Amino acid sequence: MRKLLAFVITATLISGCQTAEDGLTTSSTPVAVTGPAASAIAGDMASRLAEQIGPAGATTLKMDKDPSDFATALEAALKGWGYTVITDGKVAKDVKPVELAYSVDGVDGQLLARLSTPSIALGRAYTATADGAMPASPLSIMQRN
Repeated sequence: MRKLLAFVITATLISGCQTAEDGLTTSSTPVAVTGPAASAIAGDMASRLAEQIGPAGATTLKMDKDPSDFATALEAALKGWGYTVITDGKVAKDVKPVELAYSVDGVDGQLLARLSTPSIALGRAYTATADGAMPASPLSIMQRN
């Protein structure tokens, strides 16, 4: 009986330590990034991706077709670095494109941009300004095997 009573008291005390609110959250909100901010973020992330995946002449990138300003700016920035970018899904038989996924989410008043391929993922936080966007964090690089 004493063990049961001790267990109930311990369980009650421990359950009081849990918080229902004001805890850490892992949610983010997709954000429509437009104009100068989309161009600034896309240009910076494209240059960082180019540093990581190698020469443009040997790499073809495949992105999903997306009419958003950020997708358009990212495609233009990658082409500016010399990469061939496929958005229509039509790939020549002798070409093996690298799949590129991207997102821009709103987190704590900042924009979190992410680019991902099967071998590498890049992420960086930005603060939107009137002229575009400024990096608010160092570049995060995750290499996959």
